[in-house]
Amino acid sequence: MQHDESPEDRAFRAEVRDWLETNLSGAFAHARGLGGPGREHEAFEERLAWERHMAAAGWTCLGWPVEHGGRGAGLTHQVIFNEEYALARAPARVGHIGENLLGPTIMAFGTEEQRKRFLPPIVAVEELWCQGYSEPNAGSDLAGVQTRAQLADDGTEWRITGQKVWTSLARESDWCFVVCRTEPGSSRHRGLSYLLVPMRQDGVEIRPIVQPTGTSEFNEVFFDGARTDASNIVGEPGQGWKIAMATLGFERGVATLGQQVGFRRELDGVIELARRTGAIEDPLLRDRLTRAWMGLEIMRLNATRTMAGIAAGAPGPESSISKLVWGTWHRELGELAMDVLGAAGLVARGEPYDLDEWQRLFLFSRADTIYAGSNEIQRNIIAERVLGLPREPRP
Repeated sequence: MQHDESPEDRAFRAEVRDWLETNLSGAFAHARGLGGPGREHEAFEERLAWERHMAAAGWTCLGWPVEHGGRGAGLTHQVIFNEEYALARAPARVGHIGENLLGPTIMAFGTEEQRKRFLPPIVAVEELWCQGYSEPNAGSDLAGVQTRAQLADDGTEWRITGQKVWTSLARESDWCFVVCRTEPGSSRHRGLSYLLVPMRQDGVEIRPIVQPTGTSEFNEVFFDGARTDASNIVGEPGQGWKIAMATLGFERGVATLGQQVGFRRELDGVIELARRTGAIEDPLLRDRLTRAWMGLEIMRLNATRTMAGIAAGAPGPESSISKLVWGTWHRELGELAMDVLGAAGLVARGEPYDLDEWQRLFLFSRADTIYAGSNEIQRNIIAERVLGLPREPRP
């Protein structure tokens, strides 16, 4: 976006770049490049310390209104920050679920008491959040959730029973926003509610899921009579579907442009690998590399267009286009990296299971078209809610 920037924007970019360069040194010098998809196990405590250092300097929750602890930064400045953060190879964020998903949701749908209670600890990175959406028999089909919550007879608390799966960073989180069924006998989108549930209590069990990368950033979470205060419901009972969809829209917001800087770095690395191995001389691989470059350019243009919807308020179903595009592109980049490596990509670089960055990219990116809404679900959303096509027959 630099070609469209005003003098004020360029000054802000220089401020961000200078701050990152100055602070990613000394105690935090080794933190560059740590974490990220497939590598969330890396130096978590150091990354948490870094993010709290950012918070103390006012660099978390930039786009939040000033009255909620943010800077009230406009869309362009948010994009600039995310781009410069990625270009500096700053460590992967640990509070992004609270900052980018739960925080905007509470600002849009929560009570004033909820804003006062939950927003300041997100800004300060004092409380971390995870997302309780998918279940074993309701992955991308969120309307099929069976986790249930019942209000106690005295009306003071909710009691939650059920199972969630693929819960990112559950072991590190203090709280979880949980979509659950609060109306007995209801089905599909009706009777769902959006609860805020403390993770560190009896009645919550977390079981890590070992992934093909050998790491375990995804988890199963079991709720067995877990409790949360009656006031920790966002919106009214039965509004859970509407609020959950808004949260997913926020998830596909400004941070995706910073994500694409990381994609650019990965693509440049694959191109350099192809030059080094001679694979770039293969016309088919060279064509795929060219198409990957074109795909990334298209992705960026689409993401910039999508930002206009975000600037106007909660994003609509058009944000599904962004998820469908980047998930598919990134998975194909992992496949391309393995084809560039050739037979060498089949061998781990060390014992017992030491993967290089391209093997890890290939394995983890298989999940990109599944988590945060599978490609099949995204296509249905685009067809039905954007294009207005008839709904698929329901059983």
